[in-house]
Amino acid sequence: MIGPRQRGRNILIRVWIPVALLACWEILVRSGILNPVLFPPPSKLLAASASMIASGELTTHFRFSLTRLVAGLAIGAGAGLFCGLGMGAWRSAARSLEFIVSALYSTPKLTLLPVVMLLVGVGEQAGIILIAVASFSMMAIHCLDAVRNLNRAYVDLAVNYGADRKAVFFKVYLPGCLPQIFTGFRLATGRALVMTVSVEMIIASNGLGSMIWNAWQNFRPEKLYVAVAVVAGTGALFHYALLWFERTLAPWKAIGERA
Repeated sequence: MIGPRQRGRNILIRVWIPVALLACWEILVRSGILNPVLFPPPSKLLAASASMIASGELTTHFRFSLTRLVAGLAIGAGAGLFCGLGMGAWRSAARSLEFIVSALYSTPKLTLLPVVMLLVGVGEQAGIILIAVASFSMMAIHCLDAVRNLNRAYVDLAVNYGADRKAVFFKVYLPGCLPQIFTGFRLATGRALVMTVSVEMIIASNGLGSMIWNAWQNFRPEKLYVAVAVVAGTGALFHYALLWFERTLAPWKAIGERA
């Protein structure tokens, strides 16, 4: 068990660099080295964020972005999970799908936006589809690698004891690949968040991406910095939340790392 002192030390190690950078930013603005019009000090940004939360502006845009992110991630990462595991488990599936997955993985997703809009029109569906595609390709590639790196002896042992394909998939491949699946899910979440903000900057009238673009066009740097900080903080929160779930559902990986 980690004691309070060690826990506090771990938190301090994680936050001291961002805190130091913010302090330097504040000092440089106060001393006149940085232009406060282009680089509002963190103290002003904190006040601006409090005002935006009180008015509901920030929370409304955040809610729209979070809804798009979760919807696209659930569809794309879920499909990528079973696609990647299926390609790794069955050679015929890999031969049929690996080229398509690899092509999607290497294609800049925003280049697909005009095609998607031709198919479904301009609206929520187009954005969610692109978010899903971005998370799908990342998740599928990592799940495929996870299965290929799995010790084949586990599969042979299950087959020798009479396990059918379904049992091998759910009892061997899925738990054996769980640590790398979480790694793929963290990367897919980051890719989905990037795509969410990118899509909102182009076609949406709400969301953090739209907020960033409008702040740039209207020269409201404090809103721009606050929105970017919220995006970065959202990504970090998802990252640490998924790490916690990984340690809970796959504790053997944490034991191996400590060893």
